[in-house]
Amino acid sequence: MLHFDNFDFKHQKVLVRVDFNVPLNDKMEISDDTRIMGAVPTINKILKDGGSVVLMSHLGRPKEGPVDKYSLSHLLPRLKELFGNDKVFFANDCISEDAFKKSSTLGAGEILLLENLRFYKEEEKGDKSFAEKLSHHGNIYINDAFGTAHRAHASTSIIAEFFTSEKKGFGYLMNAEIENAEFVLHKAVKPVTAIVGGAKVSDKIQLLERLIDIMDNILIGGGMAYTFIAAQGGKIGTSLCEPDFKELALKIMEKAKNQNTKIYLPVDSLAANRFAADAEILSVNSNEIPDGWMGLDIGPLAIEEYSTVVKSSKTILWNGPMGVFEFPAFSKGTFSIASSVADATSNGAFSLIGGGDSVSAIHQSGLSSKVSYISTGGGAMLEFLEGKELPGIKAIKE
Repeated sequence: MLHFDNFDFKHQKVLVRVDFNVPLNDKMEISDDTRIMGAVPTINKILKDGGSVVLMSHLGRPKEGPVDKYSLSHLLPRLKELFGNDKVFFANDCISEDAFKKSSTLGAGEILLLENLRFYKEEEKGDKSFAEKLSHHGNIYINDAFGTAHRAHASTSIIAEFFTSEKKGFGYLMNAEIENAEFVLHKAVKPVTAIVGGAKVSDKIQLLERLIDIMDNILIGGGMAYTFIAAQGGKIGTSLCEPDFKELALKIMEKAKNQNTKIYLPVDSLAANRFAADAEILSVNSNEIPDGWMGLDIGPLAIEEYSTVVKSSKTILWNGPMGVFEFPAFSKGTFSIASSVADATSNGAFSLIGGGDSVSAIHQSGLSSKVSYISTGGGAMLEFLEGKELPGIKAIKE
């Protein structure tokens, strides 16, 4: 594959798969342009070299063809702000005659944004003929969409078949995602700590089993913690619990013990009498939650213990919130962890934030500039950390 930073894109038409699946408000305006900004360095490098760029992406999950609310045309104003009003063009389809005419006449320093790939069902099906049509938009293919690298879609993996190895590669964002995740998995400085939260144990089983082999400490929070606590005989009230995974939770604890990996569960919780922002609150030991109450955040003792572990770590991975941080009354655990990760980073630790809710939390905390790296790919990062081979990465390396 080509090495992006050393490649000269002069006179090249570069087809770049980006992840512009950004949130839009009710006025169809971008409410968070993080993913767009993540792709800017890759695009700028190509343009600065004297090449042209054809951008392709998906937006949302349209079910039956074109729908205005999922049109990438809503992103045009922001792209024109970033790259110049007279440098950015739009094709209202991705494989129409008009789209190919626009890409074929694109000049150096110009950008063409193709319409939403998922307006065609062939995209998610990984259709080979659709991928081949897309490939005609450029003579070089760059995948810079880590957020979709775990999908074997036409534009993320199948399309690579139509480019020789020296004509395909990763952009800056994709390279950064891979390098940072690889560092945590294979080059981490000890002590290494993983903070794993979220609602369900079932979503994080493979991650936990992989991390036991790598981590010195695993701090568990969120709803998934109560399955572990219940498995140990704790009383958890109406807290989220997956009874079918109690036995597996115990096996994970035993495996960790045998490998000298310390798993921490929250010693106390903030419980609520109902799942609501204005619910009554009870501070209680996590294994003594009364009937009719549910744990929605880690408590002050757990925050103190977790923060101490985090601040003494040299490498930190954070995937998943500590509680229902969308409710202000139950956000302290998550934001305290964010603060501890930032403090540890300022003291020389390496920190990787991976996973949608963790990323939202670090941004909301105002500490995003205080951590080492924030992943743009939730599901993709999770699968990468689990040790799975991602189709979008494999296709470029083959």
